[in-house]
Amino acid sequence: MRKELWFGITLMVLIVGAVAWFMPAPSMWTNGHLGLLMLALIVVAIMLGFPTAFTLMGMGVLFAWLAYRHANPAIAVEQTLDLMVQRAYAVMTNDVLISIPLFVFMGYLVERANLIEKLFRSLHLALAWLPGSLAVATLITCAVFATATGIVGAVVTLMGLLAFPAMLRAGYSTQLSAGAVTAGGCLGILIPPSVLLIVYGATAGVSVVQLYAGAFFPGLMLAGLYILYAILIAKIKPSLAPPLAAEDRVIPLTTFAATLRDTVSRRALPALLGALKGRRNADVPMGYVIRQLGVVLMPAFAVAVAMSLMYAAVTAPRSAGSSGGAVEMGAIADSEPSSSFDELQAPPSEGETLAPPPVATPKPATPRDVASAVSVPAAQADVPATPAPRWFWITLAVAAIGLAVFYWYFNFARLEIFKLLLSSFFPLAVMIIAVLGSIVFGLATPTEAAAVGSLGGALLAAAYGQLNYNVVRESVFLTVKTSAMVCWLFVGSSIFSAAFALLGGQALVEEWVLSLDLTPVQFMILAQIIIFLLGWPLEWTEIIIIFMPIFIPLLDNFGIDPLFFGLLVALNLQTAFLSPPVAMAAFYLKGVAPPHVTLNQIFVGMLPFMGIQLIALALLYIFPGIGLWLPEVLYR
Repeated sequence: MRKELWFGITLMVLIVGAVAWFMPAPSMWTNGHLGLLMLALIVVAIMLGFPTAFTLMGMGVLFAWLAYRHANPAIAVEQTLDLMVQRAYAVMTNDVLISIPLFVFMGYLVERANLIEKLFRSLHLALAWLPGSLAVATLITCAVFATATGIVGAVVTLMGLLAFPAMLRAGYSTQLSAGAVTAGGCLGILIPPSVLLIVYGATAGVSVVQLYAGAFFPGLMLAGLYILYAILIAKIKPSLAPPLAAEDRVIPLTTFAATLRDTVSRRALPALLGALKGRRNADVPMGYVIRQLGVVLMPAFAVAVAMSLMYAAVTAPRSAGSSGGAVEMGAIADSEPSSSFDELQAPPSEGETLAPPPVATPKPATPRDVASAVSVPAAQADVPATPAPRWFWITLAVAAIGLAVFYWYFNFARLEIFKLLLSSFFPLAVMIIAVLGSIVFGLATPTEAAAVGSLGGALLAAAYGQLNYNVVRESVFLTVKTSAMVCWLFVGSSIFSAAFALLGGQALVEEWVLSLDLTPVQFMILAQIIIFLLGWPLEWTEIIIIFMPIFIPLLDNFGIDPLFFGLLVALNLQTAFLSPPVAMAAFYLKGVAPPHVTLNQIFVGMLPFMGIQLIALALLYIFPGIGLWLPEVLYR
């Protein structure tokens, strides 16, 4: 028998044995114990391979009927059917879930735009000077593409076809290559727009907007730790990640670019400026020079726009606030004190009626009052601009020095790399920033931003000539398939949670946890250990759908913010795709890897990245501001 089967059978025996050990004798069973039995049977049934959604529905309906039958056998069937209809309707009318098919559709369109090959090559060439540049380029490509798609299987499969063979050809270790591809591909679980965060928000009743804002910096931190590990491994053990050969770093130049480099200057900006007039541009068309100069000046233009907007923000006139509050335009402010009848009167005693306040006689406005009222906007308009603070000028000086250094080293080879990035990285970055920025800054709801993202994905595919009938048909089919799976999971989870609550399972779990007399820190550690262990046999959807409704009601007892708990769970569930035996990322990579790469090699390569995930989890817990700072600044 295969090792995986032995592991699965052993785990199921342990689960059933633990339930049998902790459960009292059948004569002492209560409805709450039936709920715990239902929970254990669900885990075993899923591990046996039964469909999660319909297993949840089946178990939920059966045990809900048992709960209603215990109360009133005559109407148990009717109540169970009513529960099914109500729970299904509640899922259908959940507005948050509308964003899931839209984000998924955006991801499938971006995936079919064939941007990933250009993105990987441009990043690979741009980062050639770094140790472990191929692994670093793989991780950055995975992070960017996972953010744009959010589909783990698609990212791991595409990078397994593109980056994994390239790293093996360059002499990289099989384990390091496999770990970089699988860990980088799973970043879409955490980095917004993540479907996991939408599912958690809908399950826990937490704002998806705040979850997106909170997950932004933890996602960047985890990707940064991955990149740091790859660089350190390449530096300490060059045999695992050898530097690129000289021929792999050669960037072919066009004839015109080579002419300018050889006749004017090796630096791109002086060469193009010198070719604008005189005999030096005799062999180079002026149109080519102007186009290349426009590309070269893009970084300077972007810095100039950013600094101009910053200057306008920091020097904007501050209107003088009045203690009396805002006055409606055209109204006359009365500076006289109000009469005593304007204050709250005491309630009348028994048999006494409250006298109505006297009707105030309007006071005619004098010319002086009118003049003072009209002069308010003029006084506000004459407020002088605020002088720019010192930090702005320091920032401007640093930006100017950075631009000077950038253009000093910006030769024609780097110009070609920059143009590759313009055609691959920046379109994705603009779309991601537009979608996430509109959500985080409150310009659009997640559903509206997802609709805009879907349109952006279609435009991106059209711009690269990939938008045709077959692409749209496949994307729509896969989107419907994924959305149906998520929605049925929600229906099954809703019925299951209702049955669990009806049986008193939630109350029994809460009573047991509170009897342990845990501190909030101990409860948080215990919860994260349980979720980490559940990531071995179960996928993240099953963990969120089944177990979060059990954990969430307990948070109030320990004063834990559900938003912060959700960020910890999202970071923890990165392990669900990397932990055997259900490590789906490993199976995605194995399906496209060369035949000599074994599944055990992929598992070994993922272990260091699982350790990095635990380090990131500890950092987020020790420094909660990593996840909570941005939501607090923007929304609280």
